[in-house]
Amino acid sequence: MSTPLFSSPFTLGILGGGQLGKMMLYTTRKWDIATYVMDKDDTAPAFEGCTVFFEGDIMDYQAVMEFGEQVDVLTIEIENVNVQALQDLEDKGIAVSPSARVLNLIRNKAVQKQFYLDSNIPTAPFQIHEQPILNHGKDYPFIWKSAEGGYDGKGVKVIRQDSDLTDLPQVECIYEDMIDFELELAVIVARNASGDMKTYPVVEMEFHPEANQVEYVICPARIDDAVSEKARAIALEVSAAYDHVGLLAVEMFLTKNGDILVNEVAPRPHNSGHYSIEGSVTDQFEQHVRCVLDLPLGNTDSTVAAVMVNLVGEEGHTGNVIYDGIEDILAMPGVTPHIYGKKQTRPFRKMGHVTVVDKDVAVAREIAAQVKDRIKVVANS
Repeated sequence: MSTPLFSSPFTLGILGGGQLGKMMLYTTRKWDIATYVMDKDDTAPAFEGCTVFFEGDIMDYQAVMEFGEQVDVLTIEIENVNVQALQDLEDKGIAVSPSARVLNLIRNKAVQKQFYLDSNIPTAPFQIHEQPILNHGKDYPFIWKSAEGGYDGKGVKVIRQDSDLTDLPQVECIYEDMIDFELELAVIVARNASGDMKTYPVVEMEFHPEANQVEYVICPARIDDAVSEKARAIALEVSAAYDHVGLLAVEMFLTKNGDILVNEVAPRPHNSGHYSIEGSVTDQFEQHVRCVLDLPLGNTDSTVAAVMVNLVGEEGHTGNVIYDGIEDILAMPGVTPHIYGKKQTRPFRKMGHVTVVDKDVAVAREIAAQVKDRIKVVANS
Protein backbone atom coordinates (compact mmCIF):
# COMPACT_ATOMS: atom_id res chain seq x y z
CA MET A 1 0.00 0.00 0.00
CA SER A 2 1.51 3.29 -1.13
CA THR A 3 0.28 5.43 1.75
CA PRO A 4 0.06 4.32 5.39
CA LEU A 5 -3.43 3.87 6.83
CA PHE A 6 -4.67 6.49 9.28
CA SER A 7 -2.30 9.08 7.85
CA SER A 8 -3.29 12.43 6.39
CA PRO A 9 -2.50 11.56 2.76
CA PHE A 10 -4.40 8.25 2.77
CA THR A 11 -7.69 8.24 0.84
CA LEU A 12 -10.45 5.64 0.45
CA GLY A 13 -12.62 5.89 -2.65
CA ILE A 14 -16.23 4.70 -2.94
CA LEU A 15 -17.95 4.30 -6.30
CA GLY A 16 -21.62 5.06 -5.76
CA GLY A 17 -23.21 7.58 -3.44
CA GLY A 18 -26.36 5.75 -2.34
CA GLN A 19 -27.45 4.77 1.15
CA LEU A 20 -24.85 1.99 1.41
CA GLY A 21 -22.10 4.49 0.73
CA LYS A 22 -23.63 6.88 3.23
CA MET A 23 -23.61 4.22 5.94
CA MET A 24 -19.98 3.29 5.17
CA LEU A 25 -19.18 6.91 5.95
CA TYR A 26 -20.35 6.35 9.55
CA THR A 27 -17.07 4.46 10.01
CA THR A 28 -14.76 6.63 7.92
CA ARG A 29 -15.96 9.72 9.79
CA LYS A 30 -15.47 7.91 13.12
CA TRP A 31 -11.91 6.95 12.16
CA ASP A 32 -11.15 10.23 10.33
CA ILE A 33 -10.32 8.47 7.06
CA ALA A 34 -10.42 10.81 4.07
CA THR A 35 -13.09 9.39 1.77
CA TYR A 36 -13.86 10.36 -1.82
CA VAL A 37 -17.24 9.42 -3.30
CA MET A 38 -18.36 9.53 -6.92
CA ASP A 39 -21.95 9.50 -8.15
CA LYS A 40 -23.71 11.17 -11.06
CA ASP A 41 -26.35 12.58 -8.71
CA ASP A 42 -25.13 15.48 -6.59
CA THR A 43 -28.07 14.96 -4.22
CA ALA A 44 -27.05 11.34 -3.51
CA PRO A 45 -27.25 10.25 0.16
CA ALA A 46 -23.44 10.07 0.57
CA PHE A 47 -22.95 13.66 -0.66
CA GLU A 48 -23.04 15.18 2.81
CA GLY A 49 -20.70 12.87 4.73
CA CYS A 50 -17.70 12.34 2.46
CA THR A 51 -14.50 14.38 2.38
CA VAL A 52 -14.80 15.17 -1.34
CA PHE A 53 -17.74 14.40 -3.64
CA PHE A 54 -17.12 13.89 -7.36
CA GLU A 55 -20.03 14.22 -9.75
CA GLY A 56 -19.54 11.54 -12.39
CA ASP A 57 -21.05 8.44 -13.95
CA ILE A 58 -19.63 5.27 -12.37
CA MET A 59 -20.39 3.42 -15.62
CA ASP A 60 -18.15 5.81 -17.58
CA TYR A 61 -14.67 4.40 -18.16
CA GLN A 62 -12.77 7.69 -18.15
CA ALA A 63 -14.62 9.04 -15.11
CA VAL A 64 -13.85 5.93 -13.07
CA MET A 65 -10.21 5.94 -14.15
CA GLU A 66 -9.71 9.59 -13.20
CA PHE A 67 -11.43 9.05 -9.86
CA GLY A 68 -9.60 5.82 -9.04
CA GLU A 69 -6.18 7.29 -9.75
CA GLN A 70 -6.73 9.77 -6.90
CA VAL A 71 -7.28 7.20 -4.12
CA ASP A 72 -5.22 4.54 -2.35
CA VAL A 73 -8.00 1.95 -1.98
CA LEU A 74 -11.16 1.77 -4.08
CA THR A 75 -14.41 0.00 -3.22
CA ILE A 76 -18.02 0.02 -4.41
CA GLU A 77 -21.49 0.28 -2.98
CA ILE A 78 -23.25 -1.02 -6.10
CA GLU A 79 -22.25 -3.58 -8.72
CA ASN A 80 -23.22 -1.50 -11.76
CA VAL A 81 -19.82 0.08 -12.33
CA ASN A 82 -17.37 0.14 -15.23
CA VAL A 83 -15.51 -3.09 -14.55
CA GLN A 84 -12.95 -2.58 -17.31
CA ALA A 85 -11.84 0.60 -15.57
CA LEU A 86 -11.51 -1.30 -12.29
CA GLN A 87 -9.36 -3.92 -14.01
CA ASP A 88 -7.11 -1.25 -15.50
CA LEU A 89 -6.81 0.48 -12.12
CA GLU A 90 -5.79 -2.82 -10.54
CA ASP A 91 -3.16 -3.18 -13.26
CA LYS A 92 -1.85 0.25 -12.25
CA GLY A 93 -1.44 -0.92 -8.64
CA ILE A 94 -4.60 0.55 -7.09
CA ALA A 95 -6.15 -1.77 -4.47
CA VAL A 96 -9.69 -2.48 -5.73
CA SER A 97 -12.10 -4.47 -3.57
CA PRO A 98 -14.06 -6.37 -4.68
CA SER A 99 -11.87 -7.06 -7.69
CA ALA A 100 -12.93 -6.76 -11.32
CA ARG A 101 -12.71 -10.56 -11.56
CA VAL A 102 -15.22 -11.04 -8.74
CA LEU A 103 -17.59 -8.42 -10.13
CA ASN A 104 -17.51 -10.08 -13.56
CA LEU A 105 -18.56 -13.36 -11.91
CA ILE A 106 -21.41 -11.79 -9.95
CA ARG A 107 -23.04 -8.85 -11.70
CA ASN A 108 -24.46 -10.95 -14.55
CA LYS A 109 -26.89 -13.40 -12.94
CA ALA A 110 -26.46 -15.95 -15.72
CA VAL A 111 -22.70 -15.99 -15.15
CA GLN A 112 -23.32 -16.10 -11.40
CA LYS A 113 -25.61 -19.13 -11.66
CA GLN A 114 -23.21 -20.96 -13.97
CA PHE A 115 -20.43 -20.26 -11.45
CA TYR A 116 -22.43 -22.07 -8.74
CA LEU A 117 -22.92 -25.04 -11.05
CA ASP A 118 -19.23 -25.17 -11.96
CA SER A 119 -18.21 -24.81 -8.28
CA ASN A 120 -20.61 -27.53 -7.01
CA ILE A 121 -22.52 -25.00 -4.94
CA PRO A 122 -26.16 -26.03 -4.41
CA THR A 123 -28.60 -23.81 -6.32
CA ALA A 124 -32.01 -24.07 -7.98
CA PRO A 125 -32.08 -25.73 -11.42
CA PHE A 126 -32.00 -23.15 -14.22
CA GLN A 127 -31.70 -22.47 -17.93
CA ILE A 128 -29.96 -19.54 -19.62
CA HIS A 129 -31.57 -17.99 -22.71
CA GLU A 130 -30.71 -15.10 -25.01
CA GLN A 131 -34.34 -13.86 -25.01
CA PRO A 132 -37.59 -14.81 -23.22
CA ILE A 133 -39.54 -15.47 -26.43
CA LEU A 134 -40.81 -18.97 -25.57
CA ASN A 135 -40.99 -21.17 -22.51
CA HIS A 136 -38.21 -23.33 -24.09
CA GLY A 137 -39.91 -26.44 -22.76
CA LYS A 138 -39.78 -25.23 -19.15
CA ASP A 139 -42.70 -26.40 -17.02
CA TYR A 140 -44.88 -23.71 -15.46
CA PRO A 141 -44.60 -22.03 -13.06
CA PHE A 142 -41.00 -20.81 -13.12
CA ILE A 143 -39.04 -17.66 -12.30
CA TRP A 144 -37.79 -15.33 -15.04
CA LYS A 145 -34.79 -13.17 -14.13
CA SER A 146 -33.02 -10.61 -16.27
CA ALA A 147 -29.32 -11.49 -16.40
CA GLU A 148 -28.28 -7.87 -15.87
CA GLY A 149 -29.71 -4.74 -14.33
CA GLY A 150 -32.23 -6.24 -11.92
CA TYR A 151 -32.48 -4.85 -8.37
CA ASP A 152 -35.04 -4.16 -5.63
CA GLY A 153 -37.54 -6.58 -7.12
CA LYS A 154 -37.05 -5.35 -10.70
CA GLY A 155 -35.98 -7.81 -13.36
CA VAL A 156 -37.79 -10.74 -11.69
CA LYS A 157 -41.18 -12.20 -12.58
CA VAL A 158 -43.15 -15.37 -11.85
CA ILE A 159 -44.13 -17.01 -15.15
CA ARG A 160 -47.31 -19.05 -14.80
CA GLN A 161 -48.49 -19.19 -18.44
CA ASP A 162 -47.49 -18.26 -22.00
CA SER A 163 -49.01 -14.78 -21.75
CA ASP A 164 -46.70 -13.92 -18.81
CA LEU A 165 -43.77 -14.03 -21.25
CA THR A 166 -45.14 -11.14 -23.28
CA ASP A 167 -43.83 -7.63 -22.65
CA LEU A 168 -40.67 -8.92 -20.98
CA PRO A 169 -37.41 -7.19 -21.96
CA GLN A 170 -35.78 -9.04 -24.86
CA VAL A 171 -32.49 -9.53 -23.06
CA GLU A 172 -30.36 -12.41 -21.78
CA CYS A 173 -32.25 -14.09 -18.96
CA ILE A 174 -32.58 -17.06 -16.64
CA TYR A 175 -35.49 -19.47 -16.34
CA GLU A 176 -35.24 -20.86 -12.81
CA ASP A 177 -37.27 -23.55 -11.08
CA MET A 178 -39.73 -22.18 -8.55
CA ILE A 179 -38.55 -23.57 -5.21
CA ASP A 180 -41.07 -24.69 -2.61
CA PHE A 181 -39.10 -23.15 0.24
CA GLU A 182 -39.71 -22.92 3.95
CA LEU A 183 -37.74 -19.72 4.56
CA GLU A 184 -35.46 -17.26 2.77
CA LEU A 185 -32.19 -16.88 4.66
CA ALA A 186 -29.01 -14.84 4.29
CA VAL A 187 -25.49 -14.99 5.66
CA ILE A 188 -22.94 -12.20 5.35
CA VAL A 189 -19.31 -13.30 5.05
CA ALA A 190 -16.49 -10.88 5.80
CA ARG A 191 -13.08 -11.52 4.22
CA ASN A 192 -10.09 -9.20 4.34
CA ALA A 193 -7.18 -9.09 1.91
CA SER A 194 -5.13 -11.34 4.20
CA GLY A 195 -7.76 -14.06 3.80
CA ASP A 196 -9.23 -13.91 7.31
CA MET A 197 -12.93 -14.79 7.23
CA LYS A 198 -15.92 -14.49 9.55
CA THR A 199 -19.65 -14.97 9.15
CA TYR A 200 -22.49 -13.03 10.71
CA PRO A 201 -25.40 -14.96 12.21
CA VAL A 202 -27.99 -16.35 9.82
CA VAL A 203 -30.88 -13.95 9.23
CA GLU A 204 -34.39 -14.65 8.02
CA MET A 205 -35.95 -12.46 5.33
CA GLU A 206 -39.64 -11.79 4.79
CA PHE A 207 -40.56 -10.37 1.38
CA HIS A 208 -43.36 -8.14 0.08
CA PRO A 209 -45.57 -10.47 -2.00
CA GLU A 210 -45.98 -8.04 -4.92
CA ALA A 211 -42.83 -5.91 -5.02
CA ASN A 212 -40.46 -8.83 -4.29
CA GLN A 213 -38.59 -6.58 -1.84
CA VAL A 214 -37.45 -7.46 1.65
CA GLU A 215 -39.90 -6.09 4.23
CA TYR A 216 -38.35 -7.57 7.39
CA VAL A 217 -34.93 -9.00 8.26
CA ILE A 218 -34.93 -11.05 11.47
CA CYS A 219 -31.78 -11.82 13.45
CA PRO A 220 -31.35 -14.48 14.63
CA ALA A 221 -33.28 -16.51 12.07
CA ARG A 222 -35.94 -18.71 13.65
CA ILE A 223 -34.20 -21.98 12.72
CA ASP A 224 -32.48 -24.72 14.68
CA ASP A 225 -28.73 -24.81 15.27
CA ALA A 226 -28.07 -27.53 12.70
CA VAL A 227 -29.65 -25.49 9.91
CA SER A 228 -27.77 -22.39 11.05
CA GLU A 229 -24.43 -24.21 11.00
CA LYS A 230 -25.18 -25.64 7.55
CA ALA A 231 -26.10 -22.20 6.14
CA ARG A 232 -22.95 -20.58 7.52
CA ALA A 233 -20.81 -23.43 6.15
CA ILE A 234 -22.30 -23.03 2.67
CA ALA A 235 -21.77 -19.25 2.82
CA LEU A 236 -18.10 -19.82 3.65
CA GLU A 237 -17.87 -22.27 0.75
CA VAL A 238 -19.28 -19.63 -1.61
CA SER A 239 -16.88 -17.01 -0.25
CA ALA A 240 -13.89 -19.32 -0.72
CA ALA A 241 -14.98 -20.07 -4.30
CA TYR A 242 -15.11 -16.37 -5.19
CA ASP A 243 -11.92 -15.52 -3.26
CA HIS A 244 -13.33 -12.04 -2.73
CA VAL A 245 -12.25 -9.17 -0.50
CA GLY A 246 -14.94 -7.27 1.40
CA LEU A 247 -18.39 -8.42 2.37
CA LEU A 248 -20.32 -11.10 0.51
CA ALA A 249 -24.03 -11.36 1.27
CA VAL A 250 -25.24 -14.87 0.41
CA GLU A 251 -29.01 -15.23 -0.03
CA MET A 252 -30.40 -18.75 0.31
CA PHE A 253 -33.56 -20.82 0.24
CA LEU A 254 -34.28 -23.33 3.01
CA THR A 255 -36.43 -25.94 1.27
CA LYS A 256 -39.26 -27.89 2.83
CA ASN A 257 -37.05 -30.98 3.00
CA GLY A 258 -34.20 -29.16 4.75
CA ASP A 259 -31.89 -28.47 1.80
CA ILE A 260 -30.17 -25.11 1.45
CA LEU A 261 -29.87 -23.62 -2.04
CA VAL A 262 -27.91 -20.48 -2.87
CA ASN A 263 -30.09 -17.91 -4.62
CA GLU A 264 -27.92 -14.83 -5.23
CA VAL A 265 -24.94 -13.00 -3.77
CA ALA A 266 -23.93 -9.35 -3.42
CA PRO A 267 -20.25 -8.33 -2.96
CA ARG A 268 -20.89 -5.36 -0.65
CA PRO A 269 -22.91 -4.31 2.38
CA HIS A 270 -26.44 -5.58 1.95
CA ASN A 271 -30.00 -5.00 3.07
CA SER A 272 -29.85 -8.23 5.06
CA GLY A 273 -27.13 -6.72 7.29
CA HIS A 274 -28.67 -3.33 8.11
CA TYR A 275 -29.83 -4.65 11.49
CA SER A 276 -26.17 -4.90 12.54
CA ILE A 277 -25.80 -1.16 13.20
CA GLU A 278 -27.83 -1.58 16.38
CA GLY A 279 -27.67 -5.36 16.76
CA SER A 280 -24.01 -6.42 16.37
CA VAL A 281 -20.68 -5.83 18.05
CA THR A 282 -19.29 -4.73 14.65
CA ASP A 283 -21.79 -3.49 12.09
CA GLN A 284 -21.51 -4.60 8.47
CA PHE A 285 -20.41 -1.19 7.19
CA GLU A 286 -17.47 -0.94 9.58
CA GLN A 287 -16.66 -4.55 8.72
CA HIS A 288 -16.56 -3.79 5.01
CA VAL A 289 -14.15 -0.91 5.63
CA ARG A 290 -12.00 -3.22 7.77
CA CYS A 291 -11.98 -5.80 4.96
CA VAL A 292 -11.01 -3.52 2.08
CA LEU A 293 -8.30 -1.82 4.19
CA ASP A 294 -6.98 -5.26 5.26
CA LEU A 295 -7.54 -4.52 8.96
CA PRO A 296 -8.33 -7.16 11.62
CA LEU A 297 -11.93 -8.30 11.34
CA GLY A 298 -14.36 -7.15 14.01
CA ASN A 299 -16.54 -9.35 16.20
CA THR A 300 -19.63 -10.46 14.24
CA ASP A 301 -21.63 -11.61 17.27
CA SER A 302 -25.05 -10.13 17.95
CA THR A 303 -25.48 -8.12 21.13
CA VAL A 304 -29.29 -8.33 21.08
CA ALA A 305 -32.05 -9.73 18.88
CA ALA A 306 -32.87 -7.33 16.05
CA VAL A 307 -35.47 -6.92 13.33
CA MET A 308 -35.01 -4.53 10.41
CA VAL A 309 -38.00 -2.94 8.69
CA ASN A 310 -37.51 -1.51 5.21
CA LEU A 311 -39.03 1.93 4.61
CA VAL A 312 -40.14 2.21 1.00
CA GLY A 313 -42.29 4.70 -0.86
CA GLU A 314 -46.03 4.10 -0.60
CA GLU A 315 -47.96 3.14 -3.71
CA GLY A 316 -49.56 6.15 -5.35
CA HIS A 317 -47.02 8.61 -3.95
CA THR A 318 -44.37 10.35 -6.07
CA GLY A 319 -42.66 13.61 -5.17
CA ASN A 320 -41.05 15.41 -2.23
CA VAL A 321 -40.83 12.92 0.61
CA ILE A 322 -42.56 13.03 4.02
CA TYR A 323 -42.02 10.40 6.74
CA ASP A 324 -45.51 10.36 8.19
CA GLY A 325 -45.54 8.87 11.69
CA ILE A 326 -41.82 9.04 12.47
CA GLU A 327 -42.55 10.80 15.77
CA ASP A 328 -44.80 7.89 16.77
CA ILE A 329 -42.15 5.23 16.19
CA LEU A 330 -39.48 7.26 18.00
CA ALA A 331 -41.61 6.86 21.13
CA MET A 332 -41.54 3.06 20.84
CA PRO A 333 -39.02 0.97 22.83
CA GLY A 334 -35.87 -0.21 21.06
CA VAL A 335 -36.69 1.56 17.79
CA THR A 336 -34.08 3.41 15.69
CA PRO A 337 -34.95 4.90 12.28
CA HIS A 338 -32.35 5.47 9.57
CA ILE A 339 -33.38 7.99 6.92
CA TYR A 340 -31.32 7.78 3.74
CA GLY A 341 -31.63 11.39 2.63
CA LYS A 342 -33.32 10.84 -0.74
CA LYS A 343 -35.41 13.92 -1.45
CA GLN A 344 -37.87 12.29 -3.86
CA THR A 345 -40.07 9.29 -3.13
CA ARG A 346 -41.80 6.95 -5.55
CA PRO A 347 -43.64 3.64 -5.09
CA PHE A 348 -41.40 0.98 -3.50
CA ARG A 349 -38.24 3.14 -3.62
CA LYS A 350 -35.97 2.35 -0.64
CA MET A 351 -36.04 5.48 1.48
CA GLY A 352 -34.80 4.25 4.85
CA HIS A 353 -34.98 1.46 7.38
CA VAL A 354 -35.88 1.01 11.02
CA THR A 355 -34.13 -1.31 13.46
CA VAL A 356 -36.05 -2.79 16.39
CA VAL A 357 -34.02 -4.44 19.17
CA ASP A 358 -35.18 -6.52 22.12
CA LYS A 359 -33.79 -9.41 24.15
CA ASP A 360 -36.62 -11.54 22.68
CA VAL A 361 -36.73 -11.82 18.88
CA ALA A 362 -40.47 -12.53 18.96
CA VAL A 363 -41.10 -9.25 20.80
CA ALA A 364 -38.87 -7.40 18.34
CA ARG A 365 -40.86 -8.86 15.44
CA GLU A 366 -44.15 -7.76 17.01
CA ILE A 367 -42.86 -4.21 17.49
CA ALA A 368 -41.54 -4.23 13.92
CA ALA A 369 -45.05 -4.94 12.64
CA GLN A 370 -46.32 -1.96 14.65
CA VAL A 371 -43.57 0.19 13.15
CA LYS A 372 -44.56 -0.93 9.65
CA ASP A 373 -48.15 0.04 10.38
CA ARG A 374 -47.40 3.46 11.90
CA ILE A 375 -44.78 5.03 9.60
CA LYS A 376 -45.57 5.73 5.95
CA VAL A 377 -43.28 7.19 3.30
CA VAL A 378 -45.50 9.54 1.32
CA ALA A 379 -45.20 12.54 -0.99
CA ASN A 380 -45.92 16.13 -0.04
CA SER A 381 -49.20 16.88 -1.78
